[in-house]
Amino acid sequence: ITKAMQMVAASKMRRAQQAALAGRPYAELMNKVLAEVSAGAGEFSHPLIHEGSGEKRALIVISSDKGLCGGLNSNLLREAGKAPKDSTVFISAGRKASQFLARTKRDLAAEFSYKDAPQFAEARAISKMAQDMFLKGEVSGVDVLFTNFISTLVQKPEIKTFLPIGEIQGIKAG
Repeated sequence: ITKAMQMVAASKMRRAQQAALAGRPYAELMNKVLAEVSAGAGEFSHPLIHEGSGEKRALIVISSDKGLCGGLNSNLLREAGKAPKDSTVFISAGRKASQFLARTKRDLAAEFSYKDAPQFAEARAISKMAQDMFLKGEVSGVDVLFTNFISTLVQKPEIKTFLPIGEIQGIKAG
């Protein structure tokens, strides 16, 4: 029985690792396209390119729903805890983030849950809410806090700017 459980766990781990790595080329290319567009925008102006008028910044925290995953959630939530309470509005995706933000009495604008394999529609709902908050002037910008998969033993929390698009960094234009 133990050997069968080990084989099932190894299979699940392989699938999770493949899923984590499969989206990386798309994300890198999308980041490069956004950098190229914002660098070549010139006089073009759009509300999503410039800093918003809100006093606070939104932070989308993406966690897992379950524990028992080593330091994955604890490292991520430790990073979320560093965000200033008085100038940050939080949006949680995942049960562990929701629980942490409620327990630490953070300004939680919304909670989203998703299944083991998140769907595009679920991500779109989170994105739409963040864009609406930004365009209405409720927040000056939106950042995303997530776990960057490096290997099965190493996952590091990372914060990326989502809005305004003009602040997106990482891959330089050109």
